[in-house]
Amino acid sequence: METQLVVLGGGPGGYAAAFMAADMGAQVTLIEAESRLGGTCLLKGCIPSKALLHVARVVAESREMHEWGVTFNTPTIDVDTMRARKEKIIQNLSGGLKQLAKKRKVTVINARATFLDSTTLRLEGGDPSTYSENRITFDHCILASGSIPAMPGAFKLPTDRVMDSTGALNLADVPESLLVIGGGYIGLELGTVYAELGSKVSVVELTPTLLPLADRDLVKPLHDRLNKLFAAIYLETKVTGLTDAGDGIEVGFEDANGRRSEKFSRVLVSVGRRPNSAGLGLENTQVELDDKGFVVTDAHQQTADPHISAIGDVAGEPMLAHKASHQGKVAVEALLGEPAVFDPQAIPAIVFTDPEIAWAGLTEEQAKAEQIAVEVVKYPWAASGRAVALGRTEGFTKLLVDPDSERILGVGIVGINAGDILTEAVVAIEMGATARDLAESIHPHPTLSETLGNAAEMFLGTATEIYRPRPAPKA
Repeated sequence: METQLVVLGGGPGGYAAAFMAADMGAQVTLIEAESRLGGTCLLKGCIPSKALLHVARVVAESREMHEWGVTFNTPTIDVDTMRARKEKIIQNLSGGLKQLAKKRKVTVINARATFLDSTTLRLEGGDPSTYSENRITFDHCILASGSIPAMPGAFKLPTDRVMDSTGALNLADVPESLLVIGGGYIGLELGTVYAELGSKVSVVELTPTLLPLADRDLVKPLHDRLNKLFAAIYLETKVTGLTDAGDGIEVGFEDANGRRSEKFSRVLVSVGRRPNSAGLGLENTQVELDDKGFVVTDAHQQTADPHISAIGDVAGEPMLAHKASHQGKVAVEALLGEPAVFDPQAIPAIVFTDPEIAWAGLTEEQAKAEQIAVEVVKYPWAASGRAVALGRTEGFTKLLVDPDSERILGVGIVGINAGDILTEAVVAIEMGATARDLAESIHPHPTLSETLGNAAEMFLGTATEIYRPRPAPKA
């Protein structure tokens, strides 16, 4: 078989690249080892986790409505129905991708592919009915093989009681107790789901804080809420080992107070993800890997091999679906001669816990580390009519502003639905907007999104609901 362009991987980056290339007239073959398109994000990541987080939020709201004089009975959880509903969502979206590929005349092959050389892939396994030969040659390949959950060898036990994120999303049951190893966004999101479904959830994190990559002030409202939702949060604590006790997992801990152990029904290992670059035959090409296993690319997503580009998780941090999709389009445009480069000013990041944490552009921690001068303003949601009406005033919206040019350099938001109001901030940063641009754009009231304009007004000293006159400029 021969094709002009092979896209290796059918996740958000891969199918975005394949579809754009087909739309621009290229002959495209999309190879995916799974039986369905969608990749980790759709099949066992972003989409199923957010579906279950929706369930968790509804359960929480049913409990919180007593403050309004509305009382519900304790929810009854039917795990089989919930699992089937989750699977239906995945099937609908994946089926839609299959139809879009067909309409665009993208050839889809379900097979495991490895590089024989820079222009040849060997195909095996999967669904042999989708390919007639076990080799395919190409002019160019876009590698979009994604990432897989990291599982330290010490935590690998021959039992399904020890899970990675994929196992946790399979929702085998609602365990009586669950330990989440790792205080990052995946662990906290899945921990929230299981806690709201009825598990006694504990989290252990080696560092002094949850979500180490986020600004500390953004994490605090979430930490305060999780202290009430979770059974325990162990910080600066090391897991020394796991032992299968038959009816549970015995976990050894070590912290400043010494060693101890505790038994849990299940353990979720959530210590990050690693690029899926091994076992692909990349040693048979000129592609270079860095010391973490990421494929090295330039601003056009081109690797050291002139026949191969790489995008998404396999091409470096941050491992986010929307970054992968954007890189896929950049890679295609660059291949077809367009002046496209991957050079974003802001890659949005969202932690879909309750409350959500969202940020884009420069963070306060980064500004301090790099000694970048910024003026930081925070608009408390206690002054937001919408937040007060929702009973969710723990959040705030933060702007990092260049004190000289008054350009918006970064935005951080913590609060319910924070991720849904972050997009305006991304556009502002990408377009080089100033605080005045943001403040003078009329925002709808009453909404949580208007807190972005309110924060800009705070910087200018013109906020209505907050008294914060701006200091007069120095003579």
